[in-house]
Amino acid sequence: MTTASYGIGTISKHTGVNIETIRYYERIGIMPKPPRTAGGQRIYETAHLKRLAFIRRSRELGFSLDEIRALLRLVDGGDYSCGEVQEMTLAHIADIRRKIADLRRMERVLKDMAAKCDGGDKVLVHRGTD
Repeated sequence: MTTASYGIGTISKHTGVNIETIRYYERIGIMPKPPRTAGGQRIYETAHLKRLAFIRRSRELGFSLDEIRALLRLVDGGDYSCGEVQEMTLAHIADIRRKIADLRRMERVLKDMAAKCDGGDKVLVHRGTD
């Protein structure tokens, strides 16, 4: 069975992650360093592409690099007891629920703001309490 291989530019285009960001992720260890050709070019495989897409989506959802690193350690199958895995995953679930609640609050505020406008050219001035 042959494995697909990609250059860094190709995985950058497929995932929407900047080339320098991919290199940074490799330096900090959340992306494994790919093998290189005799000429020194990085050769990525489908697993790299999937991992990078996961990292990008996690960042879009507001996860920090440390949180992503912890999630990836679970995926990579470290030496964790079932109790440790349960503790880590439940902590991530709690964090996700907090983020969902924050997003819902933000949505309500934005809906209220949009409801105050009729779409015209009138300028709304909001005076805060300083």
